Amino acid sequence: MLAAWLKSRSVTSTVLIEATGAVAKSYGIAYTPTVVLVDRDGKLVGKCIGVRSWTGDKGRAILRLLLARPSSSS
Repeated sequence: MLAAWLKSRSVTSTVLIEATGAVAKSYGIAYTPTVVLVDRDGKLVGKCIGVRSWTGDKGRAILRLLLARPSSSS
């Protein structure tokens, strides 16, 4: 069901689902939907609770800024 929804919306980012709740607990996720933004080094750089328009101007601007950040391992 989720795979079909992602495909129908042309989602190309990685979507992870874990059944135990351990990851959700570690990130302090209490509501759905929650989007967790993790940088290339695995560091939490943002968390959005609720529906967001990631394909709109504001969403794309946030993602461009995050992608432009240098890695801490560089």
